Amino acid sequence: MKIYWELFVTFFRMGAITFGGGYAMLPILQREVVESRGWCTNEELTDYYAIGQCTPGIIAVNTATFIGFKQKGVPGAIAATYSLVLPSFIIIGLIAALLQNFADYAIVQNAFAGIRVAVTVLILNAVIKLLKSSVVDKLTACIFVAAAVLSLVLDVSPVLFVLAAGVIGVALQMRKGAAKK
Repeated sequence: MKIYWELFVTFFRMGAITFGGGYAMLPILQREVVESRGWCTNEELTDYYAIGQCTPGIIAVNTATFIGFKQKGVPGAIAATYSLVLPSFIIIGLIAALLQNFADYAIVQNAFAGIRVAVTVLILNAVIKLLKSSVVDKLTACIFVAAAVLSLVLDVSPVLFVLAAGVIGVALQMRKGAAKK
């Protein structure tokens, strides 16, 4: 029962303090789930994020579900997922009730502007950490550069880039393995 409580508290806290969506949550997930608790490795977290982008739903929720499932199966997935979204339901309910009365105030608009800047920094930090753990050789560097350039040039779904990069990675690794034989 202790692990369910740990899953609940950890993901509830993340859901309550993270603004800016799934990408902003990445550094907190990395610190809490990888470094502090050892529930998964950096590579697994990166994989969960990649799969979370390719599946329907919110990336952070999908990632929490994967981590909870890894720890305690379906009940763990439910505990992690529910506790991650619960603070949002509470906060959104309060904001919806109150924001309409205060949205035009300069202080509220300035606060949101400041939050957006801070969230951008958190996302950049997460991208740099992912880059360091994902681009580990010439092959992954080439895949990264190709995906980055193509995503800037083409207006294509990120899911296609993730799928294509996965297929290319498998094909190149299989070719490398066949060359060793």
